[in-house]
Amino acid sequence: MMLKIGEFARLGQVSVATLRHYDSCGLLKPSMLDADTGYRYYTLEQLPRLNRILALKDLGFPLEQIACLLAGDLSLEQLRVLFERKQASVQQVIEAEQARLTRIAARIRQLEKEEIMPDYEVVIKYAEPLLVASARDRRLPGGHEKGRLYQVVIAYLDQQRASYLLPELVIWHSRHQQYDGEIFVDLEVAIPLRQPVVGNEQVKIQTLSGSLVASTIHKGNDLALGKAFITMHHWIEENGYRHIGPVRQRPLQHDPQMQPANFIVELQFPISRTNTITTEPPAAYKRII
Repeated sequence: MMLKIGEFARLGQVSVATLRHYDSCGLLKPSMLDADTGYRYYTLEQLPRLNRILALKDLGFPLEQIACLLAGDLSLEQLRVLFERKQASVQQVIEAEQARLTRIAARIRQLEKEEIMPDYEVVIKYAEPLLVASARDRRLPGGHEKGRLYQVVIAYLDQQRASYLLPELVIWHSRHQQYDGEIFVDLEVAIPLRQPVVGNEQVKIQTLSGSLVASTIHKGNDLALGKAFITMHHWIEENGYRHIGPVRQRPLQHDPQMQPANFIVELQFPISRTNTITTEPPAAYKRII
């Protein structure tokens, strides 16, 4: 029994446009094509194939993969791998959306408590592994002499005629701590490199590991950064993450000649989901750093 395309579309509960698209993709060709009128005709025997296409589409497979599945050229093992990958992909989406729900709930609680929008917005990103030249001082007085570390690295790289990128990264290995009545901090200044060079006793060449990071932007005097740090620690805890590495600070607009009120820096807190150890990014996060 021959069915016109409209009749077949109604039986399969799809649109005529969908059947035409499946025809153009080679997924479901008409049983007959009238050469004079161009009308497409289908048979009832084609309904199972249409249903299989719709079922696979409902599982989230793109049409290109559906074509491979329908071709019947895949072994049982290949089919199992394909479905397991789809299962893992869907699970990642679910986890990402669950994390989004957690962030929304945290924002609602914050609004109810403070009744204003927060000073800092937090964005989750993925920081790619980064080759750097760095200098570290585990007892830097107050953190205010990080410019000295910067000059040590820059002077060495210029001496080596190395190609590097700015801005630098300031890596906070510890908070301010008191020793013998003085305030010190464990601080490292890292300059991204275009290509490897040989280090020395003062300048270390290393690759910072990639990591999921919670990022925020601070505008204003560096002396007010403490509020941003506190906000980030609260955000990480309230949104089901944990802090897994030293904080990275990127000075985006930090010319010594400008007013401190116009300074702009980014803070990156390496994180992972609570009770996990992986730093690999979910598929939902683009690698944009």
